[in-house]
Amino acid sequence: QVHLVESGGGSVQPGGSLRLSCLFSGGTVTDYAMGWFRQAPEKEREFVAGINWSSKSTSYENAVKGRFTISRDNTKNTVYLQMNSLKPEDTAVYYCVAGQGIASIIVGTLDAEGQGTLVTVSS
Repeated sequence: QVHLVESGGGSVQPGGSLRLSCLFSGGTVTDYAMGWFRQAPEKEREFVAGINWSSKSTSYENAVKGRFTISRDNTKNTVYLQMNSLKPEDTAVYYCVAGQGIASIIVGTLDAEGQGTLVTVSS
């Protein structure tokens, strides 16, 4: 059974940076595309970024393009989300997810998801 554990959340001022990590276990990481969702207070959960198994394909939600970068290190079973130029509207719980492809992840067809890590952007 695939298990995902996020880390790296915290509080940061607007314009700052954070890097989230997601440790994958319980399966073969290269069998999965990986991604991140987020859910802000009183809002629906939304797709943030996705990456295929080989890192050759990525996808981003429009609001984070140019600011966030998703990457993965299959040798470490870890997926990262580098978040730069953070804005208050990026405040949310961020969830790491696994799926059969980026397209599946985008529509919410997931094989696994983590418990989430809180990111707070505030001055």
